[in-house]
Amino acid sequence: MNTQSLTASLFSQLQSGPALQQVSQQLGMDSGQAPQAISAALPLLMGGLANNASQPQGAQSLLNALQRDHLGSGGGGFDLGGLLGSVLGGGAATPSTNGAGILGHVFGGQTPQAASLLGQKTGLDSGRSGQLLMILAPIVMSFLAKQFAQQGNANQLSQALGEENRQTGGGGIGDLLGGVLDQDGDGKFGVSDVLGLLGGKR
Repeated sequence: MNTQSLTASLFSQLQSGPALQQVSQQLGMDSGQAPQAISAALPLLMGGLANNASQPQGAQSLLNALQRDHLGSGGGGFDLGGLLGSVLGGGAATPSTNGAGILGHVFGGQTPQAASLLGQKTGLDSGRSGQLLMILAPIVMSFLAKQFAQQGNANQLSQALGEENRQTGGGGIGDLLGGVLDQDGDGKFGVSDVLGLLGGKR
């Protein structure tokens, strides 16, 4: 693991190839709007995952999902091009490419609110911001799987995501994110929220 943040490392990979143009075309964004939207969306997704992993049960559930659905075949490197092609290709969704399903685990029933928050930051309408989150969610999960799933260490995953969230501030919407992720309405994010988000429902 290098010293570059997870978000920055993934963002640099998205920028360095055709991925940025593909996402821009899919969402009808211009070349200047897409990087700004992606750079706001990635910390939101990482922040949601960090909150999920902040409890031991949540970290283990997340690691199990990464190992089960997102490692890919052959244990090779992070295949951004292949994954993005599958996500944008419009074929039948699998657990590894089902952005809506992943967002359901990350944000629970509050995915529309998360999309709205992203829209407020980026100027995108909620439809396009939600679509962007659905495109990026499988990419984030695959990226994390390549980083952490093979070692199989839930504590390392939890610590790395927690540090990532502190570095990025959850995209500057940490307080709102906490509200989005409070599944049981008790005013704080706790074990019951984690189990609600990562209960294995598909």
